[in-house]
Amino acid sequence: MFGFLENLEPLNQGFWYIALGASLIFLIQTVLTFIGGGHSDGLHTDFTGDVSHGDTPFQLFSFRNLVNFLLGFGWSGVAFYNSIGSKVLLFFVAILVGTGFLVLFFILILQILKLTEDNTFKMENLIGRTGEVYLTIPAKMSGKGKILISVNGANHELPAMTEAEESIPSSHSVRVIYIYDKILVVAKV
Repeated sequence: MFGFLENLEPLNQGFWYIALGASLIFLIQTVLTFIGGGHSDGLHTDFTGDVSHGDTPFQLFSFRNLVNFLLGFGWSGVAFYNSIGSKVLLFFVAILVGTGFLVLFFILILQILKLTEDNTFKMENLIGRTGEVYLTIPAKMSGKGKILISVNGANHELPAMTEAEESIPSSHSVRVIYIYDKILVVAKV
């Protein structure tokens, strides 16, 4: 099947082996990504540290990036082997194309990450929102009541207080003014 490789120069054979091997691994990674098996990036370790919450979505030194680099490096070496006379220039072009594959992958990942949405419930995001009193809120911060407030399509029942001179009865609309010790401070709308 790969008999044509036997008659090639060793450098050209090397480019072909790198290109074919990287293409096979890339194909396997792609299939596993679409069926849900690409969680570990192909490497299994016993490391127990939590590094998954970093600020960068792109790790420069990963198995996937190595495969992407080798894919560009190998196929550009095969494509330009007979076109470029100098082997040094050929290696430079192959490294440049491999690096271009990494940059292209990085740009694609950034574009995909722009599509994500963070639906994490954060109390700080409630300031300025309106809700409905569920349990009467006593006046002058003398006790806690409860309000129902909708955030990202989900209703939350949260404790609330008011600085107003009179209590706010059930079914009245209120606006969150600020948060005091994880309790919403509200005012009548």
